[in-house]
Amino acid sequence: MEIEKATINSAKVALYVRVSSLTQTVENQKIRLLQYVAVNSLKFDLFEETESTRKTRPVKQDLMQKLRNGEYKSVIIYKLDRWARSSRELILDTSELLNRGIGFISISDNIDFTTAVGKLHFQILSAFAEFERELIRERTIEGLHRTKQQGTILGRRIGSKDKKKRSISGYILKEASKRKKVDETGGVFKEISYYLNNPPPNNVS
Repeated sequence: MEIEKATINSAKVALYVRVSSLTQTVENQKIRLLQYVAVNSLKFDLFEETESTRKTRPVKQDLMQKLRNGEYKSVIIYKLDRWARSSRELILDTSELLNRGIGFISISDNIDFTTAVGKLHFQILSAFAEFERELIRERTIEGLHRTKQQGTILGRRIGSKDKKKRSISGYILKEASKRKKVDETGGVFKEISYYLNNPPPNNVS
């Protein structure tokens, strides 16, 4: 199945490849992308992210700024998960690019968000991302409610310098997020609702 072709002018396009660690290689991504631009006679610059973390991708950040400055007409990637680590990140980035008139193409996923079919795919993806956000929000609220019903004291103990009652909902969510991040550094990934429903023992009266 071929990607539906959109009209791309003579301006350069940006190719972006990424791996998560130095033990991986971008070569397979580069081969496919270079084949694509050769077939379509496109001028390009290649951006390689050879080492990244969950929060830091300096090459991508640099590319995004160049795209905002209008230096490239389109960005072409091998696969959607090479660009974004979550549906929310993908939606936010592609929404910004499309609003600026910048094309976004994933050759392995057969998606070109500048075409009619691609726009439909984007709308479906956005709907699922919104559904995912609502599920997380509902589970968070349910987790807080269940924790209170079980008699768990939410928030830190009142100290000698506290003169008024502290808000606890924000604190318990913050503490749950901290525990989630600690587990993720050890390779354990769980939804935030798990930590809300399973508070540490020292929070129980």
